[in-house]
Amino acid sequence: MSENINTNQNEEITESQTQEVTVTDQMQEDNYNNRNNISRYKMREQAVLLVFERLFSDTDLDEIADNIADSRDEFFSDYAITTAKEIEIKVEEIDKHISDNLSKGWKIRRISRIALAILRVAVYEMKYVEEVPVSVAINEAVELAKKYSTDDASFINGVLGSVAKEIE
Repeated sequence: MSENINTNQNEEITESQTQEVTVTDQMQEDNYNNRNNISRYKMREQAVLLVFERLFSDTDLDEIADNIADSRDEFFSDYAITTAKEIEIKVEEIDKHISDNLSKGWKIRRISRIALAILRVAVYEMKYVEEVPVSVAINEAVELAKKYSTDDASFINGVLGSVAKEIE
């Protein structure tokens, strides 16, 4: 009889563990779908936040995304993470486009960090993301600037307008 009880307990544990794994798998799939089922604007905003945070830390971008996600209870889209990583790789070229289009006497180090993050994402999209029209990248950057730093919106618009002429 005790063998029957042990067998039943083992079956219950196995079934319970299977249900837990299934629930965990479903949660992971839901999280993946939720983080990639957001607007392009939100993805772009997430990329700006990652690039901005990276300006303060040498921490790996995946870890930064995890930390921000934990504190905000939201997940970063694949687009945001990939964009931030690509910007890191191409930062010198992107910053050259920005520097070359600043007003006389301005240096990139004078730009606020949030404005620099917004500019980097916009220039990256203008130059490397074919499905994003240049005008959309500029408009979205200006909207993000209005949200995060109202003083920088016209500055960002002017720099990106000049970059657009240079790129085209």
